[in-house]
Amino acid sequence: MSSLLLSKAFINGKWVDAADCDMFDVCNPANGKLIGCVPNMKIEDCRDAIVAAKCAFFSKEWSCLVAKQRADLLRCWAILMKQNVDDIADIITAESGKPITEAKHEILHGSSLLEWFAEEARRVFGEIIPSPKKDSELLVIKQPLGVAGLITPWNFPLSTITQNAGAALAAGCTVVIKPSLFTPLTCLAVAKLSEEAGFPRGVINVVTSNNARCIGEYMCKSRDIQIISFTGSTNIGKLIYRLCADDLKRVSLELGGNAPFIIFDSADIKKATESALLAKFRNCGQTCIAANRFFVQDGIYDRFVACFKQQVEDLVIGFGCAEETQMGPLINEDQFTTICELVEDARKKNACILTGGCGLPCLGKLFYAPTIITKVPPEARIYCEEIFGPIAPIIKFKTEEEAIRKANDTKTGLAAYFFTENLQQAFRVAKRLEVGVIGLNEGLISTAEAPFGGIKDSGVGNEIGRINEYINIKYICLGNLK
Repeated sequence: MSSLLLSKAFINGKWVDAADCDMFDVCNPANGKLIGCVPNMKIEDCRDAIVAAKCAFFSKEWSCLVAKQRADLLRCWAILMKQNVDDIADIITAESGKPITEAKHEILHGSSLLEWFAEEARRVFGEIIPSPKKDSELLVIKQPLGVAGLITPWNFPLSTITQNAGAALAAGCTVVIKPSLFTPLTCLAVAKLSEEAGFPRGVINVVTSNNARCIGEYMCKSRDIQIISFTGSTNIGKLIYRLCADDLKRVSLELGGNAPFIIFDSADIKKATESALLAKFRNCGQTCIAANRFFVQDGIYDRFVACFKQQVEDLVIGFGCAEETQMGPLINEDQFTTICELVEDARKKNACILTGGCGLPCLGKLFYAPTIITKVPPEARIYCEEIFGPIAPIIKFKTEEEAIRKANDTKTGLAAYFFTENLQQAFRVAKRLEVGVIGLNEGLISTAEAPFGGIKDSGVGNEIGRINEYINIKYICLGNLK
């Protein structure tokens, strides 16, 4: 590890311990070994971070910066990430378990987000509206909200920070970041690079804690925070929504998904199989937009299943630090237990375990074999629940109407994928799928330029590609002009 492996939190431009000096361990999910310790901060520490962010927001060092100056800082931050890609990737792999190649891709994606928001900072345009009266002018200006509270997840510990903090900072907000207790070291490394980039003190703050509920609730109820951005489960997202309701605090929620992956008879099997492998098993299936239910039309079903099975069985499972590794471990024991329960439930309901369906104790206690399950009945849990693991349930369908109905038969609506070479079908299906993000003949869909967000139980708002979530719109009427 490098000098970016830190053991203190970052508040008001200083590297600090918790007020009570409490710490908690961060361990490698692949082997259980200790990576480091970080401050276990409490409410008083979080209060200090919020006060620092509020003071920084109103200080001349930040509020008086023009958009180009904020853009320059974001661009410098992005450059530093790319210059330190190897060191940061080692930290991401160590604390999340994801393969080193995926970690490096995440860093490059994260830096591209900062580059995009650096450009967006200079595109916050106002308006002059034609007035209905001769003696008045109507103006619209856009201003930053204030302090943004960012609660980020473990599965993408760097890119979710850059997508949220990048947008907030580009708009002119300051931020308090609460990283996941499983991956705080990546966040601290990123904060260190922001310090080197030259951000004024208090603009970026990091509160590490293993009590997410306590810190999260305090952030939601703080009147000094104007927006909460949260990426995580639907249940926690709804709780945050309720906590923010009393103050009508703005929220941006990217929550759970149950992404369908539809393969029509006209699909290119090679393209569909390669994309299915990526959309399902990237980060061991632990992504919010992971393909969750595979619907395959009967005319192509047998060929797809055979091809997919071969590629799944060829996946290289192991420790993320090895360049050849394609899939690492699950993040913790709770997630491993959930995956085992989902597979056992499918077995009991007469689904067919085509490949996998078991742990891999020879590698470690959190490794699970990539699994394909066919003949999945609608009453099986994997049919209707978000899996968040390396299980691919495959369901046969006959008609386009059936596929759309089954794909939409869920409370969530984050992402969907479908494969067809029929242009008319492509437009029909894309319009009817009830999701916020679609991969049409594509399994890797996130990019800095495009908005990202769900509908239904999958969230509120759109991040990536946009900074509107962190902006107030102000209308000014200039009257009695002579």
